[in-house]
Amino acid sequence: MAFLGEAMLPLLTALAALGYDKSSYQGAQMRTVKIAITIDRDLLARLDQLVKENQFPNRSRAVQEAIRNQLQRLQKGRLAREAAKLDPAFEQAMAEEGFREDSEQWPAY
Repeated sequence: MAFLGEAMLPLLTALAALGYDKSSYQGAQMRTVKIAITIDRDLLARLDQLVKENQFPNRSRAVQEAIRNQLQRLQKGRLAREAAKLDPAFEQAMAEEGFREDSEQWPAY
């Protein structure tokens, strides 16, 4: 277990106390995958504090949420940049043209 580093020992100890058995997960279909990351010690300490304060159930969930939030921000930023390229007058004219054509085909009430 030396390759896991000292930071993982408390987590492994807690999992062992709960009766965690990694063999029970072998062959199970899971949407998640295990990865290894390198993280700054101070950042890890802040992450662990959030877990300790029950902001997150565990490190994995905290990292997943952080990545998910960052990806959403990046996507929104990309969408905003693409929308800024549009010509509002042209887009309005296109919308009105399509609406006029559609409204002529609607039945009278």
